[in-house]
This record gives sequence, structure tokens and C-alpha cells, in this order.
Amino acid sequence: MSNVIEVKVPDIGDFDSVEIIEILVAEGDEINVEEALITVESDKASMEIPSSDAGTVKTIKVAMGDKVSQGSVIIELEAAQKIQADASEDKPAQEESSSANTADETASIPDAAQFDGTADIQAQVVVLGSGPGGYTAAFRAADLGKQVVLIEKDDYLGGVCLNVGCIPSKALLHVAEVVNEAREFSKLGVTYQEPEIDTDKLREHKNKVVGRLTGGLKQLAKQRKVQIVNGYGKFTSANSIEVEAADGSKQTVAFENCIIAAGSSVTRLPFIPWEDERVWDSTDALELKNIPERLLVVGGGIIGLEMATVYHALGAQVTVVELGPGLIPGADRDLLKPFERTLKRRYENIFVNTKVTTLTPTDEGIVCQFEGKKAPEQDTFDNVLVAIGRSPNGKLVDADKAGVIVNEYGFIPVDTQQRTNVNHIFAIGDVVGQPMLAHKATHEAKVAAEVIDGQQRYFDARTIPSVAYTEPEVAWCGQTEEQLKAEGIEYEKGVFPWAASGRALSVGVDVGMTKVLYDKATHRMLGTGILGKNAGELIAEAALAVEMGAEMEDVALTIHPHPTLSETINFATEVAEGTCTDIYLPKK
Repeated sequence: MSNVIEVKVPDIGDFDSVEIIEILVAEGDEINVEEALITVESDKASMEIPSSDAGTVKTIKVAMGDKVSQGSVIIELEAAQKIQADASEDKPAQEESSSANTADETASIPDAAQFDGTADIQAQVVVLGSGPGGYTAAFRAADLGKQVVLIEKDDYLGGVCLNVGCIPSKALLHVAEVVNEAREFSKLGVTYQEPEIDTDKLREHKNKVVGRLTGGLKQLAKQRKVQIVNGYGKFTSANSIEVEAADGSKQTVAFENCIIAAGSSVTRLPFIPWEDERVWDSTDALELKNIPERLLVVGGGIIGLEMATVYHALGAQVTVVELGPGLIPGADRDLLKPFERTLKRRYENIFVNTKVTTLTPTDEGIVCQFEGKKAPEQDTFDNVLVAIGRSPNGKLVDADKAGVIVNEYGFIPVDTQQRTNVNHIFAIGDVVGQPMLAHKATHEAKVAAEVIDGQQRYFDARTIPSVAYTEPEVAWCGQTEEQLKAEGIEYEKGVFPWAASGRALSVGVDVGMTKVLYDKATHRMLGTGILGKNAGELIAEAALAVEMGAEMEDVALTIHPHPTLSETINFATEVAEGTCTDIYLPKK
């Protein structure tokens, strides 16, 4: 009997066709079960894929930049007969394992620790983490009459999104939008002087926005009588969490029900010289420490490109490096082609299919070495922003001591009621799986709180829209055209170019498009993609249409105000059904 085993990509939840950004083994290596083989990257997160078996690596079947999905062969492994036999016994459980978003009864369930001490605080509901999901869960549970404790490791509420993510970045992106528009006005006959950037005042504005929101959350918690406990919380049993404050003091919170909202953290590659203050993660970039003359952005996803938008507007020459074949993985390529053309005119360089191999600090700057056909062997930059995604914090809260399953990637599997394998412990947000978006977390939060209250609630969203607040913006919801083709679903497509929109032309944003996708048989909307100004606002109508199962005729016959950008959804739908008069359509 052959002792060669094919090690494949397991079920990795909502990740689909993800790119390999790092190969962690070499042919001839001896590896153990659960040892990481490759690192893959999606839109906002990265994860390591472990080996299902132990043995010697015979052949590596993938390469850097390849896209893999469940079932893709990673390596061929030469195993001893005994190891192979042991592995085969474990195979059924692995083949039946479910996604990160589904409670996994086949996985090994950790033994819960026992707590026999005295708790300092008793609560009906404890929420671990105060990001958008966490505070929403706490406030909803309180509104339902529960006695709630909200544990937060920082001195402020709001988590990553409010303090070092969504909100501060949007405050800076608004400034970038105004600066870019002022520059574009010269084409219309109105010329402004180049802006003088006061980074201290700009930082003060950003911090003021954040401060108002965090202060508002504290007031909302007070009004609802939600008790806030500051410190790092970790499970000590299935009904207790120990919270260690910044001064080292500890207290124990006992609970009847718990909602884990622990979020995610910046993914940090080991070869990056993080100790050098010129190397930034997204949190550092939001601090506006300086405006570099030349900035390298490593990672062409949403986070990296939003920060590139800000720093380009403030005067930096920007170079973007993306390991995959295109920017913003997850969106359709036809939507992104005009987007990439626009950025190539603005930025110093955009290199796709390119890997950063080393970053070396020198007196002149950060020397970066590249691997890629069109990239130079090396270049020097004043600052480097590494924005390759985020990793879930599931392994950082000792959930195993509560008997909660945390998979090898750090995700906590849950069912459609957000319940973990432990009946009274729930999980929401980034820690339960993709997409890692605040608006997903808040809806999951309400489901968890209402289920604890005894209501029959389920998280059953047909679509979760995604938005890149770049210039121009990119937004999409539902299924993409690439997904429909891969799944063999027949569809009708309508594309309306903004160059034919009176509103887009009048405000100088004609580089844009709206694309709609409808089921060929039922005519129900399957998905929409929008490139252009305010795409993040416009996508809401399409998300509602997908969620409600709206048909092509429903959207086409809805009278949209004219002239607006919103009517491009109507026009694109008319293109799909063959009734559009605003552009010429050859007869089918």
C-alpha cells in the first residue's frame, strides 16, 4: 500500500478561491499534524492552512500567488505506515468538519475548567469585547431587561472599528476626497492653491470624531445600566472570566450567558522589521506621524488602498504591491479595470503578482526587495505600510477553558443563532468568520442577545455588502459574476457606464459603472457591483433588492429621481431587460 498522502485544503469557511501569500514548508521537511503549510489571504484577513497528517514533504503542489479552495492539493506527503494508519482513522472527522460559521460537533471538544472560587461580579449576560458587535449585543440585551457586564481591554469603548479602523479612516478619507476634488476643479475652470496640510490639526479632527463617538457609547451604556469592566478578559471556566486590569489587578466575573465579541488583530508577517518606526500597520498609519515623500503600501486590499488614498491626497508618492493578480480580491475584475487604470495615473507604481521578500532599515529609508516580473529588484521608501489583512482573536481569550471549540485558524464555529458548541456561550463578529465587517457583527449581535432572551432569531442574511472607500469607491453585494460562472448559474447582466449619466458628467465622476446580475429563470436580483462616487451609499438599494428577492421588473419600474447617480441602478436593470433608452443597445 502506498504511503504517499495528498494533503488538501480543508473547509475554510467563507474563504473561497484565496491567494497563497507564503509557503511555509520545503520539500524534504519533516512535519507534524497541525503544522502550518501555507498562508492564504482574502480581502481583510489571512490565515495559515495546517497539515492534516504527519510525515515528510515529498512534493509541493502549489506556488506563490496560486488561488486555492477547499479540496485543492497543497503537498504530497510521504508518511510511515503507522502514521498513515493513524491519519486514516482521523479522516472521516476532518472530511465532515464544517465551516467557521457553523457549530462543529465532530471537532475535538476541549474539557472545560472548573471554577470553585468566589466571583467579584455576577451577571446574567457578559459580553467580551466592545466593538460594534460587542456594544450592540450589550445594549440590546440590556434593552431586553438583562443585567449586563461589558468587558473591554482598553480604556475606551468601540473596539478597532471606532478607534483605529472604520471611523477614523473615514474622517481622513473625507479630507482626501475634498483635496482631490479641489485639484480636479482646475479642469472646470476653477483653480485652487495647493493645500497646506497641518497634520496636527488633522489628527485633532480625527481624534475629536472618535472621542465624540466613544463618549456617546459610554453615555448609552450608562443609560442602559450596562456595567463596564476594563481589562483583558480570559475564560477560567464555562461560567467565569478573569479580567486583568492595566495595573495588574484581577477580578472574576461570573455569568449565566456570554457573548464573545473578541474581534481580530493586524496580521504581522515575521520578516517585517516592526521595531522600526518607519514601518507601519494600519493603526500607525492613522496616527499621521508624518507625510512621507515616498510610501510603499504592501497589500492591495481595502485597508491598504484606503490608506493609500489618504496619503496620496496629502502629498505622498504612493507605490502599491499586491501578491495577487489584481487589486481588491473579491470584486469582479471588470468592475476594477477602470479603477486600476485611475490609480495607475495617480500613483507612482502599482505592482501586482509581486511579493515583498525583505525590508531592510537603512539611514536612507526602508530598502525593499521584490519578486515580480514588472517590479524592480529593490527600491527605497521613506515609510512602508503593511496591510495584508487581519486574523481572528479566538485563541487569545482561553475559550478552551470554557469548553468552546476554536478552530486552527482562530475562528470560533457557531450555528445560525450565533451559539457555540457550549449552549450558553455565543460568538459574533470577526471571530466567527468572514466577512470581517462591522455591519455583519451588529446584526449577529442582535441575534445572539435575542436568542438569550428566549426569542427564535436566526442570522440568515442573503447578502452582506462590501465597500472600499477609495477614490473612486468600489462597492458590491450578493453574488459576483465570477461566482455565478463558477457555480454554473445562468444569469442576465446589465452594465450602465457612468459616462452616459447626466449627473455623473455634471459633477465630473464619469469614470464609473453600475453592474447588475439577475437570475435568468426567476429574474430575481443576484448581485450588484458599483464603481464610482458614493458607491458605498448607492449599494444599499441593491442590498435591499437582493435581500427581498426583488425581480428585474421591480427595480426597472421603480421611478428613481433624475438626475442622480442612484438611477444608474435603474438604467443597468433596463439594460439587462433590454428596455434602456439612455444608451444604444443592439438587438439580441
